[in-house]
Amino acid sequence: MTEILLINPNTTASITDLVLKTARGFARPDTKLRAVSGAFGPRYIASRAAYAIAGHAALDALANDRGAKDAVVLACFGDPGLAALKEVSPVPVVGMADASILQACALGQRFSIVTGGERWKSMLEEFVASHGLSSRLASVRTVAPTGAAIARNPKAAMALLAKGCMACVREDGADVVILGGAGLAGLAAKLKAKVEVPLLDGVACAISMAEGLALQKPAKATRGTLARPAPVDSINLSKGLAKLLG
Repeated sequence: MTEILLINPNTTASITDLVLKTARGFARPDTKLRAVSGAFGPRYIASRAAYAIAGHAALDALANDRGAKDAVVLACFGDPGLAALKEVSPVPVVGMADASILQACALGQRFSIVTGGERWKSMLEEFVASHGLSSRLASVRTVAPTGAAIARNPKAAMALLAKGCMACVREDGADVVILGGAGLAGLAAKLKAKVEVPLLDGVACAISMAEGLALQKPAKATRGTLARPAPVDSINLSKGLAKLLG
């Protein structure tokens, strides 16, 4: 049995529940899934400031989790705190956005991302650039409702999302489209019939990669940029996070 922890770094329990439900639909029968939300911070991540806080919340959630796990999924499409989590985690950590863009590149030459919240456009363009994949990015298209608003009323956003996905293909030349965002989890299955190229669900991409890495049981790096960092002298962190960093 493979055990995977999903960390939703925002504080909205309904989003965590949505991600967990969607993940269970894609996971293998022998995979056990658990999910936790951020203990502090924004209800939903839709700005750089919220993103920065979410990175701290994700680290805190990992540090204070006591359950067994073979891999961790960071259940926020922008992957806040992903590199830091990889530094300190003894098991593989997979980000939704990281897994999605890598799998999109495996399927096609150029990919697009469609998500909710207008500020995510530049943030995701920078995310893709940080991976050296700007030349593979056809476009990032956003719809005005945030992922949180879409999660509350997905039917109201379906037409907007479908229009954005189709524009990525017909106007931007995408070979693959990623529907990104924890609040959009599960919607790719409902939209894929309207999109003329593969439409990827970020949760599905992250779960499949986490399962594969967990089965390989890769060793934790002892040298290099993702080896455990030197102990950190800190104040006012949670007991779990202070212990993990110290």
